[in-house]
Amino acid sequence: MTQFTSAALIVNAKSRKGQALFERACKALSGLPYPVDAHAVENPDDLVETVRNALAKKPQLVILGGGDGTISGLVDLLVGHDVVLGVLPLGTANSFARTLGLPMDVEGAIEAIRTGVRKRIDLGRIDGDYFANCAAMGISPQIAETVPHGLKKVLGRIGYLGWASWQFARFKPFILTVDDGNETKTMRVVEVRISNGPYHGGTWLVDEASVNSGEIVVQAVTGRYKRTLVKNWAASFFGHESRHQDTVSFSGKSLRIDTKPSLPISIDGEVLAHTPVMAEVAAGVIEVMVPASG
Repeated sequence: MTQFTSAALIVNAKSRKGQALFERACKALSGLPYPVDAHAVENPDDLVETVRNALAKKPQLVILGGGDGTISGLVDLLVGHDVVLGVLPLGTANSFARTLGLPMDVEGAIEAIRTGVRKRIDLGRIDGDYFANCAAMGISPQIAETVPHGLKKVLGRIGYLGWASWQFARFKPFILTVDDGNETKTMRVVEVRISNGPYHGGTWLVDEASVNSGEIVVQAVTGRYKRTLVKNWAASFFGHESRHQDTVSFSGKSLRIDTKPSLPISIDGEVLAHTPVMAEVAAGVIEVMVPASG
């Protein structure tokens, strides 16, 4: 068990659920033998400043609570600091927490922080921007980039699913080029996953990816028709071996990625880049708390 003397907790508490989970987290953390500087951040625009202010107090442990987008958006701030990351999985998919082997409930995740061990892991990096788990090109970022602001709030889940269906009908396969510095490969694909871990959208997709491999993995779902992507999604969801039939993977410390046409890239759920990009691994750049058996 790793002993700390100080910690900070920063939770993305934008939703009512986030507020309730923050209170649960504080209650669970009250049993720790060291003080925790706790912050519930209701405006996501204030998260970066809150983390910076917390780091200025030099805590030994920084616990971030939120979904994959929140973790990836803040993990850059921890790089270069003598601090250990703790993760509270408060999102929908929680792919990064799954990669770390963390329990999916608040109390379980905090118990893993209390009794777990420190583990040095890799981060991914796209054009210098660190990310925790995965990035993607294809229908998901197309939906995220084009969905009208407030649609889900006004029309709910049905409105969002309607927009996603319309975008899927308009979506077309595209040309991917991957250059590892020695060889260039070009192919027609329906989705691309840039992975530091095996989970995407809460589902195990990329067998080759690991947070301590020292390499970044690019997995492409090849094909000329959208039905190939639907088949791959279904096979992956059910863990069927056929999920490997239409995929090609590339790995290395640095890979240049381009597409025709240029496409948006969602990084742990947030559209933050457009092709072409350089995808790299930042090997062993951060320490995290994981279960003692992890």
